[in-house]
Amino acid sequence: MIKPTVLVQLTDSHIGAVWSEGDPVVGLRAAIAAIRHLDVAPDAILFSGDLAETGAEAEYELVLESLQGIDVPVHVLPGNHDDRAAMRRCFGLPGEAEAPIQHTAEVGALRLVLVDSTRPGEDRGELDSSRLEWLDGQLAAAPDRPTLLAMHHPPIVTGSPVWEAIDLPGESRSALAEVVARHPQVLGIVAGHHHQMIVAELASRPVTVIPSTYGQARVSLGASKIVFGEAVSAIAVHVLTDGVLASYVQFVPYG
Repeated sequence: MIKPTVLVQLTDSHIGAVWSEGDPVVGLRAAIAAIRHLDVAPDAILFSGDLAETGAEAEYELVLESLQGIDVPVHVLPGNHDDRAAMRRCFGLPGEAEAPIQHTAEVGALRLVLVDSTRPGEDRGELDSSRLEWLDGQLAAAPDRPTLLAMHHPPIVTGSPVWEAIDLPGESRSALAEVVARHPQVLGIVAGHHHQMIVAELASRPVTVIPSTYGQARVSLGASKIVFGEAVSAIAVHVLTDGVLASYVQFVPYG
């Protein structure tokens, strides 16, 4: 059997936040400690947005400090709380300051395509024509490579009006589905944003929404606002084996 490719995903650390019961730095460091204790070292780490609460450089510096000693590539995406220019400065990312942060990375046998779903200054997301054209071109360039798409806003219908008000609009989901449908090598899509685990699909591919390292949201189908429960951290471990992708979620107690 070919050696599995292991990609660990972190999301929504919200460094600098005070609106949940726990300390976001403690939650992030608990998640990173869990990565260190995995019995197989990951090939890379994906951080799928909302690293910071206000987008201040000091918040990103705390993320970098927490990641010290992790000797694998770390790929970052912005979320609706992040600042693209500050992320570029702190993580040494290429591109113009306010341009979408997106790129493609080879992670073992897996091709990871990171798509910026944010709309600066707003909580809701978007995938405009330029980003979708970029994605289509990236996928067309490697049709035989098993591929995972990553973004912050999950392209799903949740049944929760309070979440759908700040998710991707329907036209972005539909346009993304058309792109994904053209590329059979796409094994799935992973995202964050919702602070809970959700499994759905888009264009007959699985969409896996990963819990936060900060605080977890309760199911809010009829609620007028998002309600958060206990402070518990989480990581996801995506494993590609012989072309088949499996995703694990592990909850991690604070401290």
